[in-house]
Order: sequence, then C-alpha cells, then structure tokens
Amino acid sequence: MSKCEQCIVREFSSLKALNKNELLKLANCKSSYTIKKGEPIFSEGEKIQGIFCIKDGVCKMTKLSENGNEQIVKLIAKGELLGQRSLISEEPVNLGAVALEDMEVCFIPKAEVMGFFNENNEFSMNVMRTICGDLKSADDHLVNMAQKSVKQRLAELLLYLHDKFGTNEDKSLKIKLSREEMAGIIGTATESCIRLLSEFKKKGVIEISGKKIILADIAGLKSV
Repeated sequence: MSKCEQCIVREFSSLKALNKNELLKLANCKSSYTIKKGEPIFSEGEKIQGIFCIKDGVCKMTKLSENGNEQIVKLIAKGELLGQRSLISEEPVNLGAVALEDMEVCFIPKAEVMGFFNENNEFSMNVMRTICGDLKSADDHLVNMAQKSVKQRLAELLLYLHDKFGTNEDKSLKIKLSREEMAGIIGTATESCIRLLSEFKKKGVIEISGKKIILADIAGLKSV
C-alpha cells in the first residue's frame, strides 16, 4: 500500500477519482514539504509546474493591489488542491498562497497531473467542477462586496471561520487572523474592522482576548 493510497485527505479533492495504479504512480512522483507559518507556497505571477495538495494546515490566497496592499481572496484548508486552474490554462498563478499555520503539503508534477487529466475522465470532470465552483464563489464574493455592508461582511466572515475551521477547547476561533487580514478579506480599512469588532463586543455577540475571538452569540451574529 502506498502512502497516497492510505492518505485520507485525497478523498476531499479531485484526487478521489484516481484508481489504485494511478495512486501508486502518484506516490512515486510526488514530493512532500513542511511549510512554516508565514512562508509562501508560491507567489502571485509564478509559473508553477504542478499542483499542491494540502495534507494539513490552512493557507491564505492573496492578491497584491497596485499600491502594494494585500487582499485576501480566500482561505484554503487541508484536503484541497492548489494550482489546478493555472495548470489547465497554462498561465502563471494569479494569486499567491501563504501559510497561516505550519502546513504539510504534497507537490504533484505537471506531467503526471496532465496524464491523469487526459486518461481519467472522472478526474478531469472533478477538476473542471472545482474550477467552476471557484468561479461561482468569486461571483458570490463580488455580489457580497457590492450589496452587503462592511458590518454584514464582518459578521459573515466570523461565522465562516467558525463553521469552516472550528474552535479551540476554549471556544475561540481556531484560525487567528490579524485585524489587517480580516480587513483585507472584507474590503475595508483596518481601523473600521477594529471599530466594528469593538461594537460586536459591546453588543455581546463576540468576546475578544488578544488575538482570540469567541463567538458568544451565533444567532445574534446571524441576525446582523
């Protein structure tokens, strides 16, 4: 049995369509890395020569604006793949990927991925479904930015972090984002984000201790 065959996270991505022989081929060609918190997996504009499978940890996908500010476009958790769209379109990546915590990442070379894509119809359909899902998410994000207030977007972000990534034993959000990172995600100034968090705290819907945030009233946040 190969490690790829035993790996549970592949069941959460396009790789679940691979058969036993393809998984053995995958095990023989992949490379495994440890990415430390704050380190890049790849940078915006880079021409990557394969895809990355997130075995453990969370990273942020970022876009640099013309004035050098970092916009966080989305967060990626274990089990997901990075670089599929870039590989199919044969274009440089349009987002950078930076570890939010220590990560375990596997890299699968382009030749093997394209072999699977051309020979395994279920795998290629999974890849295309994922790319379509990313496009839908991008459309939804555009609508949210245009139609929802900053306060609504912040409430939505806190609920998303709670539902997607879970909490620690003390009930604080497992993913700790800086105020700058939160502001970047919801598209506002850092000062506005800090002010709204204070407002949520005064209303009793969240508790704040340093970087830790606890959702004290989830129903109250949903009503926002």
